[in-house]
Amino acid sequence: MIQAAYIHIPFCQHICHYCDFNKVFIERQPVEQYLQYLEKEIVNTIKKTPFEQMKTIFVGGGTPTALNMEQTEHLLDIINRRLRPFAPNCELTFEANPGDLPKEKLNLLLEGGVNRISFGVQTFRDELLQKIGRKHTREDAFVAIREAQEVGFTNINVDLIYALPTQTIEDVRETLDIAFTLGVQHFSAYSLIVEPKTVFYNLMNKGKLRLPGEDHEARMYEIVMDEMEKHGYKQYEISNFSKEGYESKHNLTYWNNEEYYGFGAGAHSYVNGERIQNVGPLKQYFTKIDEIGFPYLDVHKVTRQEKMEEELFLGLRKTAGVSKVEFRKKFGVEMSEIFAKQLLHNKEHELLQEMNTHICLTRKGKLLGNEVFQSFLVD
Repeated sequence: MIQAAYIHIPFCQHICHYCDFNKVFIERQPVEQYLQYLEKEIVNTIKKTPFEQMKTIFVGGGTPTALNMEQTEHLLDIINRRLRPFAPNCELTFEANPGDLPKEKLNLLLEGGVNRISFGVQTFRDELLQKIGRKHTREDAFVAIREAQEVGFTNINVDLIYALPTQTIEDVRETLDIAFTLGVQHFSAYSLIVEPKTVFYNLMNKGKLRLPGEDHEARMYEIVMDEMEKHGYKQYEISNFSKEGYESKHNLTYWNNEEYYGFGAGAHSYVNGERIQNVGPLKQYFTKIDEIGFPYLDVHKVTRQEKMEEELFLGLRKTAGVSKVEFRKKFGVEMSEIFAKQLLHNKEHELLQEMNTHICLTRKGKLLGNEVFQSFLVD
């Protein structure tokens, strides 16, 4: 049963130096046309695939809050008419930039059924915000979070990034100290990854990007984990920390290796055992929907072996780890029969620990997570 839907809004007021998601500058873009075609894709999917009760809808980007008031109202109307009947009590999240969200728009989101908001803050040092291409200031972030709380949002996430160019360990500590004063329910804290086709990637290739070394990055992550625990935020996934009961239901869908719908240009779905990628460019998105009703670029039927691998490398992101019982229920075999060599190797190197019912990463394993995940991909 598919219980989650992702909606991609590919418009931004500006492009951050590290972002490789499908996005375009919103100026002079056919936003209204995009929303109309987004609705067509949703309607066609509902006709094709029997929808049941969903527990989460996530609106990401791009920058969903880059839409103006009328466009935001149109998007909310689509969600409430087309998806809400299948998700009356769902977690409905909007990603937001601190500089894009006046109180008027916050009220519109709340009245439109949004009950979780995720702010892309990244850091509370203005000079670092400038270096990574963000247009908001730390004061903008303070104001946006405070106003979201004032209008009635009680489930707020703040995204943070560490290992930024020239960032020091002291910078990370300062950002965390400020973050803990905000009274939010959830933090996502990621290390910077330099992706192809980004400003940072081009700078790195020219030798103009000075990043903290691996040892400093590992130390920053350890500080994040320790400080989050000290301030009452439970780490439930490698990069995610929450107060009790405020874990992201939507992201847990991914880490639990469950299926989900993905709508919009460049979105990805996992439906009926198939991983589907939508086309990214807007004109191609419109044309595909006109021609065949769906904007598919690629459809991959996931093999049984791939599903088992995904169960491990996605599930191990969770601090709870992967359930042996659930693995056996899903695949009819013991985890140890399929991955005996990998399990032994990672346990010998103190990257995994095995309990009676689960396997999970050790603290050392969290620092070397990518190595562990890669080990479960069978050539």
